[in-house]
Amino acid sequence: MPHNTLWLGFAGVMLVMFILDLGVFNRKSHEITFREALAWTLAWVGLAFAFNGWIWHSMGGTKALEFLTGYIIEQSLSVDNLFVFIMIFTYFHVKKEYQPRILKWGILGALVMRAIFILVGIELIERFHWVIYIFGGILIVTGFKMAFGGEEQIEPEKNLIVRVVRKFLPITRRVRSHRFFIRRNGVTAATPLFLTLLVIESSDVIFAVDSIPAVLAVTHDPFIVYTSNVFAIMGLRSLYYLLANVMEMFVYLKLGVSFILAFVGAKMLLSDVWEIPVIFSLGVIVGVLVISIVASMVIGQRKTHKSR
Repeated sequence: MPHNTLWLGFAGVMLVMFILDLGVFNRKSHEITFREALAWTLAWVGLAFAFNGWIWHSMGGTKALEFLTGYIIEQSLSVDNLFVFIMIFTYFHVKKEYQPRILKWGILGALVMRAIFILVGIELIERFHWVIYIFGGILIVTGFKMAFGGEEQIEPEKNLIVRVVRKFLPITRRVRSHRFFIRRNGVTAATPLFLTLLVIESSDVIFAVDSIPAVLAVTHDPFIVYTSNVFAIMGLRSLYYLLANVMEMFVYLKLGVSFILAFVGAKMLLSDVWEIPVIFSLGVIVGVLVISIVASMVIGQRKTHKSR
């Protein structure tokens, strides 16, 4: 099947899901319930696997494995995003009913930025092969910092974009509605929700520095890299509401994600010496995630019993 047909099919699926998810069911600001979050999470995961089946039928088993591996890598890295989102919303005192609107626009911005990052990353690797070693080194260092660097600190006031906006645009002190901007006495002012959105978007740029090279270690096909990113990002909003109240249970998940980053970085560094098969990479990634989740749940239950 021609690549153009695949792109059109993917665009059609995304357009329908955008309209349903962001334009129909979640058009108005409201607090997302656990049942609603679970339904949308299952919908996005199911759609990703159905799309993977379409890739298998249209492009073959190798491409399907690449998509699945890239998708799982992105989903696992998204867990770290969830911790950061929680801290950002807490810092700005954003009510739960307004959080979906911020995440909606944050996701749309992330889709554009990821496309740019992917095109630039692939072009760099194709033109300057040695860049792959830089990407690999970045992933290993990031994995090491994630595992042994302590807790992340969110300091939005030091964010360059936030400082620039504060310098040139009035900011209201309170959140009175779901709007990002209000007009009062002929003056347009930004609300704290807009600052929250800026911090969310800038944090995604940092995440992309890790996640895009990680998927590029699996494949250089722009279609596979971008679609696996998009499916993971689109499911991130519902995953946030599904796991926001239980994130502390997964004490070893972050350690597992750090190992995955280091493994993928090593895969890139060894690419010219030993090409690690995609199926082996997929097995390692899934195995590490399962072990870290099971270990977290077992340890969490033991702590709960001891505290009683």
